[in-house]
Amino acid sequence: MPVETTLAGLRIGLQRPLVLVALPVAAVLVGLAFRRRERAVFTGRSRALFLTSRLLLVTLLVVAAAGPYTLATTDSTGKPTVTMLVDRSASMATTDAAPGDLAAAIENEGVAVRTRTVGSETDSPVGDAVTSALAPNGSVLLVSDGRVTSGRSLDAAAGVAERVGASIHAVSLDSNRTERAVTVSGPAKTSTGVANQFRVTVDGTALSGTETTLTVSIDGQQIRQETVAEAGGLTFTYNFSSTGSHRVTARIEGGDVYDRNDVFRKTVRVVEPPKILYVSRGDYAFEGFLRDVYDVDTVESIPANLSGYYAVVVQNVAAGDLGNVSALQRAVIDGTGLVTVGGPSAFERGDYRESLLTDLLPVTIGEGGETSRVVVAVDISGSTSGSMSAQQALALDVLNQLGDENRVGIVAFNNQVYRIAGLTGLGNSRSFLEDRIRRLESTGSTDVSAGIEGATRMLGGSGTVILLTDGRAYTGDAPAAAARASERGIEVIPVGVGNEVAVDYLQQVADAGEGVFLRADESSKLRIEFGGETREFQGSGLTVLDRTHFITSGVEFTARPARTHSVAAARGADLLVAGSDGAPAITAWRYGLGRTVAITAYGENGGLDGLLSAPDSLGITKSVNWAIGDPERLATGITSTPDARVGSPATATYEGANRPSADGYRFVQVDTGEYETTFVPASAGYQSLLAAEFAVNYPREFAAFGQSRAVRTAVERSGGGVFEPGQAAAIAEQVRQEASTVETVTREWTWLVLVVALVLYLVEVGTRRLVRIRHL
Repeated sequence: MPVETTLAGLRIGLQRPLVLVALPVAAVLVGLAFRRRERAVFTGRSRALFLTSRLLLVTLLVVAAAGPYTLATTDSTGKPTVTMLVDRSASMATTDAAPGDLAAAIENEGVAVRTRTVGSETDSPVGDAVTSALAPNGSVLLVSDGRVTSGRSLDAAAGVAERVGASIHAVSLDSNRTERAVTVSGPAKTSTGVANQFRVTVDGTALSGTETTLTVSIDGQQIRQETVAEAGGLTFTYNFSSTGSHRVTARIEGGDVYDRNDVFRKTVRVVEPPKILYVSRGDYAFEGFLRDVYDVDTVESIPANLSGYYAVVVQNVAAGDLGNVSALQRAVIDGTGLVTVGGPSAFERGDYRESLLTDLLPVTIGEGGETSRVVVAVDISGSTSGSMSAQQALALDVLNQLGDENRVGIVAFNNQVYRIAGLTGLGNSRSFLEDRIRRLESTGSTDVSAGIEGATRMLGGSGTVILLTDGRAYTGDAPAAAARASERGIEVIPVGVGNEVAVDYLQQVADAGEGVFLRADESSKLRIEFGGETREFQGSGLTVLDRTHFITSGVEFTARPARTHSVAAARGADLLVAGSDGAPAITAWRYGLGRTVAITAYGENGGLDGLLSAPDSLGITKSVNWAIGDPERLATGITSTPDARVGSPATATYEGANRPSADGYRFVQVDTGEYETTFVPASAGYQSLLAAEFAVNYPREFAAFGQSRAVRTAVERSGGGVFEPGQAAAIAEQVRQEASTVETVTREWTWLVLVVALVLYLVEVGTRRLVRIRHL
């Protein structure tokens, strides 16, 4: 291994320093040889000089063999050039971009500009364009709104820029023209009698002080009309009374840049009410509630044959009266849904712990308050410097939510991870951990994945990571790190903190880590899962824990059921709703191909109490619908035809014994009795395929306008800057600085040492000859 030292500011080193070990041995051998051969010729002072010369010669040869070198730094200035990527997609028409003027102004500052065009009217592969333009230590100037519609994301491009040492700069763009787009979201498939919730959204740019009329129609019949001021929309509920394909169409008035995104079409495929089996030995209102929506068969115990049923609902049946639970397990594994409803003869009161039914349930019986292993990961990066006190306050608050029986550790992270406190029993270490949190200081860049990975290493096996961060990650892949943690049985719960929280990014982390994203003011919900006996949750009524799940999205609970069962959410299950004491009220998970829901809150009379009345009843209906899954799972023909967009691929699924045939479509077998076709629609409107109708909407390019936050995130991650359109001089200066690099030059001096040794040897030989001549 080379060794170096600094002498008078110059770094000097040897590539093979171990060779110097041979120097004393060589000196001894030279001394012995000189004593035998030269003592008769040289005497006195001349002999000492020649011995010194010979030793110096050997020293030079050994040093040459050791590989001497020096290191020096020099400034290298290349020709300053910037690659300007100009987005020409349709969404740019609403901005004040003037790339031609900006390029001319930069060149007037002495910096060459290479201009490349990105995208087309309906396509914005901005991430791919940035990646292809990157060069080591180079500069890219992005003139784009960052609305990527195809290819890699800007965040992925920024990761490439980091690896090659390039910088992404961007021009800040303002929207100076009014443009609106309308969209509709809601179920694609349902059954008659079900209350379906739809959301119509109007958004765009330069909307200040503007308004438009929004009209919603179903099957050509107007059902709603409202005036929308600036951005907004409306939410409505609709019950379809007939089967088949139905059209939901939303329109807004024009008067903006584009007309093609003023209409949004959605199809809803309505099928006959799915057949479900209701199992109960009592007389409960829930049975009548189900009959209003589904095709219900009622029995007192589970039969051996469950074919033809989309779901089984079991209400308040003791384990000994359940019937053929093995048949139920096989059916759920194959895709049948299961909803288990509580009561005085269910769960721990019905001896479910001893039944095979327990394996199917998303809850464990009578195991609340068990010890959990938790690592709190605190973001201390520079982006939190203005809110570090808030970070600490939240970390202390989170610690306060956790019960004494838990084992808790703490890590801090920026672009690295720091072990603050190892896993320890919280009951005896609470004050110590609080003190360690108060000592944290902010510094460094952000890599959320580092925090997840560090916490995962501390846990080793299963456990939970509570991630306190603003989510503004400029490096790393936090969702991927969360997914890897999940594979090891570790749940990741991000808690957003700070003034600018990357909500969408942290939601991705939560989804990948099988956890739930919480905002800072929702951290008290941690007490539900980790509070235990020493930090018991006290709420009012039912508390929704995850509003992103199908069952709980858009649902408000006002009922206050008198009882909840003594159960806990099973590991890997989604605890969606908790009771006033923190015990699970609604929990869900997937089991095999099926879905199971446990409703463990109930009334004094054993029924579902106020949960069957609006607005709570929507949550019960959605629980059963989620368990059912696809209401055409057992049907044949076209079973899935999602709505599409012009220019984007769409896939339809056909179930049947034989390959279907349709003009313009090619079906490929993907499984036994299952065929798919992929196609690219060319025009907007309602279209049909084998009698199944679907909607085609405007291209994705016309769905969002204004400069995306992703532009600034990519710039910050790559170390670039965001400039105003009039800052040509500042852009040119930045490019010049990046074109100037400091290079380290290595010079090897073996040749010089050998030359000096050769000259010394020649001098010695010449001198020795002269001495011999004189003696003659």
